Amino acid sequence: MSSEDLTGDELVEILSALANPLRVRIVAVLAGGRDYVSHLAREIRVSRPVLHMHLKRLEAAGLIAGSLELSADGKAMKYYEVTDFCLTLTPSNLAAAAATLTPSDPLKNPPKNSTREENP
Repeated sequence: MSSEDLTGDELVEILSALANPLRVRIVAVLAGGRDYVSHLAREIRVSRPVLHMHLKRLEAAGLIAGSLELSADGKAMKYYEVTDFCLTLTPSNLAAAAATLTPSDPLKNPPKNSTREENP
């Protein structure tokens, strides 16, 4: 994946996924090689449920990929690895991506500091 190939919505999803320090740490650890969930949780020092939540977000953004494998003793183990990606943020890349953003509906998603007047 390359930043030139991304739509605005995809770029926002990726940047949003990387906006969390724990998710950046997960990608950093996985950059050293694939790992399974239990070991990764111990390595990063978080609970497996918390780790799963962050892995799901990174996988949805296309930054990591998971695969289920059976260990020698028959246990199902979920392995994750970093996908091949290269992001370069330049003003022109951002302008091109912004042109493809899905328009938001201000009535469904009002700005946090505004009050929406209801029609009687």
